Amino acid sequence: MRKIQKAVIPAAGLGTRFLPATKATPKEMLPVVDKPAIQYVVEEAAAAGLSDVLMITGRNKRALEDHFDRNYELESALTRKGDDERLVRVQESSDLATMHYVRQGYPRGLGHAVLCAEPHVGDEPFAVLLGDDLIDPRDPLLARMTEIQEREGGSVVALMEVAPEQIHLYGCAAVEPTAQDDVVRVTGLVEKPEPGEAPSNLAVIGRYVLDPAVFGVLRETEPGRGGEIQLTDALQQLAVDERLGGPVHGVVFRGRRYDTGDRGDYLRAIVRLACEREDLGPDFRSWLRGYVAAEL
Repeated sequence: MRKIQKAVIPAAGLGTRFLPATKATPKEMLPVVDKPAIQYVVEEAAAAGLSDVLMITGRNKRALEDHFDRNYELESALTRKGDDERLVRVQESSDLATMHYVRQGYPRGLGHAVLCAEPHVGDEPFAVLLGDDLIDPRDPLLARMTEIQEREGGSVVALMEVAPEQIHLYGCAAVEPTAQDDVVRVTGLVEKPEPGEAPSNLAVIGRYVLDPAVFGVLRETEPGRGGEIQLTDALQQLAVDERLGGPVHGVVFRGRRYDTGDRGDYLRAIVRLACEREDLGPDFRSWLRGYVAAEL
């Protein structure tokens, strides 16, 4: 199997859940403590050995390109001040990976965004990382997924157990066990099933490692839920017919995940990450304990 080197990050969404903050600022640039959410995602790809990153952007997303570019004026100012610590932090984002960008002219769903990557990806397997899900670097999910894909072929999705009353918010997988505790064979996928119709409590979260055969399936996939081209629908076809592009496996993730796609979860993610920081955590935890005690 070919070694995976390319990552695709869809970032063309309008971020309507965070209006008015996202009226002029891409939701991916909203800070999580002191880094934009999108930088955590690119760092994860780079840590898994994926040094070639294609970002699918849209209108008003120029800030994403600027963030991962060099800022010589800022770097010169920091150098003159002798502020080496901040200089290193500024340069980190431009040194993470080789970045490429393509615009999704009209947001027609995740499946369409992935299809926009075909000219760049070609006939290689590749990873897709969604910016709403931040995976703790201490839990290397993506590396595990690429390992399974390189060994088994086909495609691999990330799965996580959720409460039954929450499954309607996710794509949901029907699965069969394998000899490995954290790996399952995916036999079917349903996008946001109605309550009581979910085949399991395993939700698809925002990490995929895909066989390039998915492009051919996506081109033939009709708009589904919400009038959008759903990646879940294409993966469902691959899961039920291996002849189209190999099997679909799932890695059941039991590590730390921070959901920044919802306002409440976004705030909780900031608190959790700030508490775990060596430079911020001790003082912040002390303040938080006092605040909670006083308020409750």
